[in-house]
Amino acid sequence: MRTIDLFAGAGGFTAGALQAGADVLWAANHWPEAVAAHASNHPDTAHACQDLTQADFTRVPEHDLLLASPACQGHSIARGAERPHHDALRSTAWAVIACVEAQRPGTVLVENVPEFLDWALFDVWAMALERYGYSVTTQVLDSSEFGVCQERKRAFVLARQDGALALESPRLDPVPLRQVIDWDAGRWSSIASKVDATRDQAARAQAKHGDRCLIVYNGSRNAGRSLDAPAPTITTVDRLAVLDGDRMRMLTLDEYRVCMGFDPSYRLAPRKKDAIKLLGNAVCPPQAAELVRQVMAA
Repeated sequence: MRTIDLFAGAGGFTAGALQAGADVLWAANHWPEAVAAHASNHPDTAHACQDLTQADFTRVPEHDLLLASPACQGHSIARGAERPHHDALRSTAWAVIACVEAQRPGTVLVENVPEFLDWALFDVWAMALERYGYSVTTQVLDSSEFGVCQERKRAFVLARQDGALALESPRLDPVPLRQVIDWDAGRWSSIASKVDATRDQAARAQAKHGDRCLIVYNGSRNAGRSLDAPAPTITTVDRLAVLDGDRMRMLTLDEYRVCMGFDPSYRLAPRKKDAIKLLGNAVCPPQAAELVRQVMAA
């Protein structure tokens, strides 16, 4: 199945599609760091670094499957009510329609945060796909049911010319965090050296989950997370810390990568900050692989 990947980012959709047996011909993103990382992992795919809202989609390769992950920041509750949810970010989804108009692939698979489905223009956007002859279905699926060590609910919109198809979760058992944590890695520091809010947060988490557990390192009053559970949703910010008795550290990049379902050898941006931004915006490859397999088998 000939495939292209719009808003390709780190390449989770591409990696999953390749695992499923698809041929990813072309991938594009506006951020040079993302394109460089994607190209280093997928040298056989042609790449473009550009604003896809301005793209000429008559120039992309003919394809059977269009994968796309338009900007989610304009929809995500993680952005916070106090920060603007710009229409310019939400409008990136219209690049999908522009590509469909130019190329008419047989299948379109779009990933975004669940709030994308509540967008005031979502029905109009989906109607545009229907006017081009596609049957549109939507699902909200959790990556933890696809063998990924992370609870990550994402909306998947599937548009097909050959009739509607409901994507399904394999409902695999969750992968626990304790299978991911490397206790000999990272830079540890004393919990006692932290500010009061962090010490209090750590104390609450350890009282509930034991000496070894995870916290969202932001001074919140949450009670942390047991290492018998998957990681919480990984965002674009380094905010997950593991506790071990009287010491703590942030998750390593290797641990973040595995929690997203990427191969340990998968290359990312050189700076950890940029690498986590890439991961936080990515599609989990095992989930992408399973969904593309379902599309190819239909």
